[in-house]
Amino acid sequence: MEKLKMHSPDLNQENIAKIRALFPGCVTEARDKATGQLRLAVDFEQLKQELSEHVVEGAQERYRLDWPGKREALALANAPIAKTLRPLRDESVNYDKTRNIFIEGDNLEALKLLQEIYLGKIKLIYLDPPYNTGKDFIYDDNFAQTSERYLEASLQRDEEGARLVANTEANGRFHSDWLSMIYPRLKLARNLLRSDGVVLISIDDNEADNLRKVCDEVFGEENFVSQVVWQRSKKGDSKLIAKVHEYILCYVRDKDSVLASGLWRRPKEGADQVLTKYAELRASFGSNHEAIRAEMQAWYKQLPKDDPCKAHKHYTWSDDRGLYFADNFAGPDDGRASRPRHDILHPVTRKPCKKPSTGWRWDEEKTKWALSQTPPRIHFGPDESTIPTRKSYLFEIDSEPYSSVFYRDGRSATLEVEELVGKGWFPFPKNTDVLTELIELVTKPDDIILDFFAGSGSTAHAVMKVNVAHGSKRRFVLVQVPETTGRAEYSTIAEITKKRLREAGKRIAENAGAADIDIGFRTLKIDSSNMRNVYYRPDDLNQSDLLSMVDNVKDGRTSEDLLFQVLVDWGVDLTLSIRREFVQGKTVFYVDENALVACFDRGVTEELVKELAKREPLRVVFRDNGFVSDAVKINVEQIFRQLSPTTEVKAI
Repeated sequence: MEKLKMHSPDLNQENIAKIRALFPGCVTEARDKATGQLRLAVDFEQLKQELSEHVVEGAQERYRLDWPGKREALALANAPIAKTLRPLRDESVNYDKTRNIFIEGDNLEALKLLQEIYLGKIKLIYLDPPYNTGKDFIYDDNFAQTSERYLEASLQRDEEGARLVANTEANGRFHSDWLSMIYPRLKLARNLLRSDGVVLISIDDNEADNLRKVCDEVFGEENFVSQVVWQRSKKGDSKLIAKVHEYILCYVRDKDSVLASGLWRRPKEGADQVLTKYAELRASFGSNHEAIRAEMQAWYKQLPKDDPCKAHKHYTWSDDRGLYFADNFAGPDDGRASRPRHDILHPVTRKPCKKPSTGWRWDEEKTKWALSQTPPRIHFGPDESTIPTRKSYLFEIDSEPYSSVFYRDGRSATLEVEELVGKGWFPFPKNTDVLTELIELVTKPDDIILDFFAGSGSTAHAVMKVNVAHGSKRRFVLVQVPETTGRAEYSTIAEITKKRLREAGKRIAENAGAADIDIGFRTLKIDSSNMRNVYYRPDDLNQSDLLSMVDNVKDGRTSEDLLFQVLVDWGVDLTLSIRREFVQGKTVFYVDENALVACFDRGVTEELVKELAKREPLRVVFRDNGFVSDAVKINVEQIFRQLSPTTEVKAI
């Protein structure tokens, strides 16, 4: 039964909707000063122009993307936070040895905490952000609102949860909210990229155009590479046009640096198998290239029609350099009479060979170079009556640029996740085969890949796949907000992510055999600072308060918590090895052996300080109130100055 409306109609919004029907370009979004809510608003300057025959004088025109909340979003990106990262050893895999990181928490906070640690170190950022399809935003930055909060604030839902007006998605899911969510995150992410770093962002039609404008502003329009179209299915349901695709938007930090680091190429499908077969024949027949050609032709013939190797069936000739195709040597038919028409002598008859009607592709100098090579790079027929061709070697062209349009069925990705975490948790995960190809395309064996919209963990899974396939040491950094699921098996999305990574790692390890593949991850949780932040007026303090304030560390925080706060504050790699040792009865941490030494126990003596100084660490840190006496605390810097003058000494 439909409930009665308990409020008067919003005539303002109804009238604006009528204007939008007549003049769509004159209606925009604006934030209500009284309520702070986004509402439809009329751009009166634009409306005046629509209704005028002449140019209407108004505000200065400029080309830019703007929206309500943009300045607040930028301020949010720059605002400091009093947060830290706390290690969760029991929720990690191979905690002590892994170089991979999984961070549980809001990604905006994570990006701020990672600024010093990964500044200019990330090669690839892959993102699969919320698509703004009308579902909840989980990232609440005072701009993004959940559907529930928006509906209640805008009188679209009563306290019992019943909807009061129709068309919620059209009225409530503003572009401005989404832009205010993504903008500060991309601003911070750019700082982490290397000069040759790459950003790949999956998106659909809802925000594709806005995302590209935001990326133009953040990364620079000149660093745009491509808007790749990914067809995920062959058919779809729609009353108008079936949408069976989404996009992968590609930007780089600096295009010149990317080009200088090497061209992006992917292996041609089937080429590796063809070259493997050819290598087998060379091992059997040596330089008997006629026998090799006969065997290659026979091998191609017996392959199934849909075998990708069939695409290379014209590669049957070979010489001591390799397998090749006798490719066209003629110049293009562009009507140019000045095309090279020099003589090329047949190597057996020593007579000039027949020339193509359009002349040669190469000039005489390059032709001489090709003939001087051993073996020559020009293929001849039995005598001069046959036009020579150029040798196109498969091993030299066994790769190709990545296409801006490709098809890959999205259903296989869902099945892959279901096998690892169960059914019904992630209906639309990203295909790890596609991510694997992209990682192989733009990264090298020791690069770091960041994904701060981790979801089910597809990016990390793909990194592990690439490492086992190539024996590489690529590393991943994932961030996932602990969004509640409301279900018992996995209480948060982050729990699902960790489950998938554990199960995927096990399977990869089984297939890798004895290969040294990093399938672990060090789990860290975003939390408030470990240090107390309470201030009192002098007359509010009693003796017990003074005693409690002697310790500036919050209750329940461990020495390892303090260690990671130091790592974050100093910008030290969070995946460096951490060794714990007892020295004179105190716990001492050695990060990357001697790079950082830390002791947060109380009762630190001068003897302990001297022993640590003799090891000459690069950095050392103690608890501010951890010394056995004020005299020891005062002497610490002097001791290190004498025994290890280059050591940086700190206390927290």
